[in-house]
Amino acid sequence: MSDILKGFEPDDLDGHTIDELSDYLDSGRLPVIASIENSPGCQIALSAIERLRAVSGSLLDTDALNEPSRDESWISGILNRIGLESRAGREIPIQHPSPAAKLSLTEGAVRGLIRAAGDSVAGVLIGRCQLVGDVSVPGEPITVLLDVSVFWGESMQGAAARVRSAIYAELLRHTELTIASIDVNIHDVHFIKSTPDESE
Repeated sequence: MSDILKGFEPDDLDGHTIDELSDYLDSGRLPVIASIENSPGCQIALSAIERLRAVSGSLLDTDALNEPSRDESWISGILNRIGLESRAGREIPIQHPSPAAKLSLTEGAVRGLIRAAGDSVAGVLIGRCQLVGDVSVPGEPITVLLDVSVFWGESMQGAAARVRSAIYAELLRHTELTIASIDVNIHDVHFIKSTPDESE
């Protein structure tokens, strides 16, 4: 996967690149690099890369057998999005009873939350994630735009509904955003490697 990672160097990962984060995961996160472990953006990206790795190996192996013309650009696209979405972005206010307190979440943290919730749904892989609307204004209607890949055999309508439900629950639990809609665009279908029958 290292070749896929080359060329993506977001400027909001505290000086690190997606390629460096991938190498850090390969090393088992040892020796500990404090500037990575203490960076919220790096932590968001690391989690997303780990989830992507959990499924991409079998997808690539099986796609190579079933769709010889497919290249790895779709994984490159997801990794590029992970780098971009890990940026802090806009501040999203959180209400507090004390007028002296000023609390907020970063847009990057919320996108990471959305990606993690979507990736937790079996049978799908989250591609692009975007928040549309002025997240800095409390009560402003926000639309979540997602590009999603589904695995062969999954009901597209069912997968989209599960993704919406998982993401809405997490946003409701952790943010005060007013979600107008969660729009899921299913743009690709991938095969997954079947597990050999142990009885054979």
